[in-house]
Amino acid sequence: MNPFISIAERVTGAVFLKKTYIEDIRERDPINSVFLVRDKNMAMAKNGKPYMNLKLMDRSGEVDGRIWDRVDELTTQFDKDDFVHVRGKANLFMGKMQFIINTIERIDEHQVELGDFLPVSANDPQEMLTELRGIIAHITDPDYRRLLEAFSADTEFIRLFIKAPAAKSMHHVYLGGLLEHSLCVARLAQDVSARYARIDRDLLVCSALLHDIGKVAELRYARSFDYTDAGKLIGHIVMGVEMLEEKIKSCPGFPVQKAMLLKHMLLSHHGQYDYGSPKRPKTLEAVVLNFVDDMDAKINGIGLHIDSEQHNPSDWTSYHRLFDRYFYAPAHEKKIEAEGYPPSATKPEIEVAPSPPTQRVKKESTPTNQNIRNKRYQEPLRTSLGDQLSGATLDLFERREDEEHDH
Repeated sequence: MNPFISIAERVTGAVFLKKTYIEDIRERDPINSVFLVRDKNMAMAKNGKPYMNLKLMDRSGEVDGRIWDRVDELTTQFDKDDFVHVRGKANLFMGKMQFIINTIERIDEHQVELGDFLPVSANDPQEMLTELRGIIAHITDPDYRRLLEAFSADTEFIRLFIKAPAAKSMHHVYLGGLLEHSLCVARLAQDVSARYARIDRDLLVCSALLHDIGKVAELRYARSFDYTDAGKLIGHIVMGVEMLEEKIKSCPGFPVQKAMLLKHMLLSHHGQYDYGSPKRPKTLEAVVLNFVDDMDAKINGIGLHIDSEQHNPSDWTSYHRLFDRYFYAPAHEKKIEAEGYPPSATKPEIEVAPSPPTQRVKKESTPTNQNIRNKRYQEPLRTSLGDQLSGATLDLFERREDEEHDH
């Protein structure tokens, strides 16, 4: 039973018991199972005949689906985010699995168990919540501690914070991913603080726990993961600052200076304007938060990509679009569980190139909005502040327009 699905959301006596999951399906396997429609769109074949592109998912991953016949008839029978009973056959096309669908029928949500279709963290939510409250209890600064306790006592916030994913497609893309990511960043913050006496430990740890709180409202995750209208128009950074400001008002006498520092931590944690930050980090703690947040996101994202290819016989993974590279992962390494907390839990969306070349040569092209959005992950895995700020102006008072950034 999915621990991230509340009792009210669970369905007993499900009519369609899911026995086949995407991760277990092989080429030429017959398909006769229920899936969640993550995406749906129409396309036109070269011969002028319409066909339907689908993205189907369950808790084990995602797969492309194609409907070639009776398209006009079938498209009216279901929509995105519906559960559907699919019959067809699995097929490999250009090295990527897809379903050739013969029949598809909408299924009422009361006929399925929701936990079969939503990827979840491998870590127990109550254990993570206990760890969260333990970290809060060890904050020595009374102002930061009572602010965190105010969030912890907010039952609606905690309900969402436990359940939300950390992102739509990049990292911690599963229920419970936001809490898991926040705890990982907080632990890294504790480790770094223990080695550098100059760092304000309580400010850094408090900010690590709160840096992504806006994602509880930026993302929707009752079915497939997507952005809310507010998430698209405002974004989790600004939304998080608004939530922080509201909670600070509930803490009488909260110091103005500390409130300003916390807001700066949230506003600058993506590091650069191109990565969606309204501000660049301008305190030592803000610089550290940017690095540890980015490190945990990349470790998890790369790990999920490697874990998604357990049946890939090659020592190289398929192409990862956001990281703009293949990863070397010998077959025996793929079966080794990652040491420490947290283990990977699900598969991300993967883009597969037709064939892994021995040498990739980038063509020069004009930058696009998509290039800018992906730039944060296409950059080298840098470890020094000098690398990250290379080529950037160091004028701390420079005025620049904010870059629109989806997360």
